[in-house]
Amino acid sequence: MSMRPSLPLAALLGAALSFLPGCESTKSSGPSPSDTRAQGTASVQAAEAWARARVGDRVTYSFSATQGPEPRAGGTARTLQGQLTLEVVAVEQPWVWVRASFSDEGGRPLSQARLAKDVLFPVRADTTRPLDVPHGGTATAEVASSAGRSWEAVRYVIDQRSFDGPLRTRVYANTPGPLYLARGLIEASTESAGFRVPGGFQLKLLEVRDGSAEAKAPVPALERPLGPGAYYERYVDVGPAPSTQRVCFTAERGYLLRAEGPVEANAAPCSDFSQAEPEPLEELLMSMPWEVLAAGDWPPGAAASGTRGTFSVEGHDVPALTEQSSENVEGTQRVFSQTYAADPWAPGLAGLPREARFEPLASSTERVVPGGKNAPEGGTRLVRWGSWLTGAK
Repeated sequence: MSMRPSLPLAALLGAALSFLPGCESTKSSGPSPSDTRAQGTASVQAAEAWARARVGDRVTYSFSATQGPEPRAGGTARTLQGQLTLEVVAVEQPWVWVRASFSDEGGRPLSQARLAKDVLFPVRADTTRPLDVPHGGTATAEVASSAGRSWEAVRYVIDQRSFDGPLRTRVYANTPGPLYLARGLIEASTESAGFRVPGGFQLKLLEVRDGSAEAKAPVPALERPLGPGAYYERYVDVGPAPSTQRVCFTAERGYLLRAEGPVEANAAPCSDFSQAEPEPLEELLMSMPWEVLAAGDWPPGAAASGTRGTFSVEGHDVPALTEQSSENVEGTQRVFSQTYAADPWAPGLAGLPREARFEPLASSTERVVPGGKNAPEGGTRLVRWGSWLTGAK
């Protein structure tokens, strides 16, 4: 059973998005062969730069996300804007520890629960297998002005508006330098088209800073992991063969790898990412503000008025909210229950990957039986999590 988040990246960014102005740039008529080769070299440079990471390397972007009301449905558009900062906080090769934080335009924490806390993720400076995700789209060479300097870059455009799809634009520097933290990304935007809910997302480079070769810092505790370096397990009681499923995360040279499968008794946790599809970390991070608009703030839906209680697992006690609903289909009545963390950043969830914090901690379905106890029909429950990375705290 897939426990992929209810709002995966493809749905978040491929749904309704609208265009906002990008950074100032001077476009050429088209990429020359040398430009194309330069961008191929840029991907290699961005990957290799992880081996030269220094404490204090930092990039900051401004972002703006907008989601309008559904067509003919009235209402008002919702917007969210602020800054995203990526900073190297420790280096212990082959691992580079990066902190991602969202803030408002004045640098203050955002009020939305999904973005209120910074998250940490270790990135391998080497790779366990070849990783390459083509940019795709029509390439155009340009000189992009951002963060107080000019960058030779390539703009990639994927225009699917004629098929009721989005217009997607990404600009990557030919010489990434400190932008290796986001694979050389300078600017990004996505806009919706057709009959989808209007809205949009735009990201622009604001500031870059090089760290110091002399700077040293201890490896921080992995209390709020984005995912890499950590795992979580769910007991899944669905169908004839209940099982415990483990979801593992790692990151290598700017790509997130996510693996999921049954827990194997004799296998070390998270030892095999050979089949995991690489996802650019910058794309995952860009999806997070849009997730706030698409999914709403916390707690979700009817859970806000649900029953308060405590979710307990392996010595962790977490304040929780449980919502229940019922449905009668062809004479059979069922009761559905979902339990969420009242505070997804509660101390009792320390070490849990971000993905699992914003999913139900437990869910169940019961069939109402006349004159007796309800009959369980299955469900899922978070049963374990932790760090698989040797040396992580």
